[in-house]
Amino acid sequence: MSKVLLINGSPRINGNTSIALSEMIKVFEAEGVETEVVQIGNKDIRGCIACGTCFERGKCVFDDVVNELATKFEDADGLVVGSPVYYASANATLIACLDRLFYSTRFDKTMKVGASVVCARRGGLSATFDELNKYFTICGMPIASSQYWNSVHGREPGQAAEDFEGLQTMRTLARNMTFLMKSIELGKKEYGLPEKEEWQPTHFIR
Repeated sequence: MSKVLLINGSPRINGNTSIALSEMIKVFEAEGVETEVVQIGNKDIRGCIACGTCFERGKCVFDDVVNELATKFEDADGLVVGSPVYYASANATLIACLDRLFYSTRFDKTMKVGASVVCARRGGLSATFDELNKYFTICGMPIASSQYWNSVHGREPGQAAEDFEGLQTMRTLARNMTFLMKSIELGKKEYGLPEKEEWQPTHFIR
């Protein structure tokens, strides 16, 4: 059975970001995909300080929800990251979490499927969508797409439920993500993961 971890970056319990993610969960459950939601937007999460301790310990030096998420992320076949839009960007708490989560974890993320979901009153959605997708593309994670950019609109709590096109986009995203995860699992059994070359870091310092 495929498993998806959903990280909700909103500080609001049962807000518009939750509505979008819940619409995906309905499809995942119907498709037999196991889900777990962790809401982190209301937690005290500091940013990365580039101390390098994670290279020695295998986990972040700040022992908070980021280290808890690391185990869940390693276990999952897919990761959905949802965020409200603040100044055409994701919630700062979510960014702090993702910076540390992706940098401190050393397990192979290749072919885990990623998807980002964003919610706003009006603008800044595509910029935030692009921002979140960069976490996936740096570590070999295919990105699930939908019928439109993965976004819903709503300002006051509950208004996202009135964005029928946005909710349809969420359902389509969940179906496409499920298909990708199942296809990748079949591909791994038949062909294995892509061959990896030894990393050749180039630092632009002369």
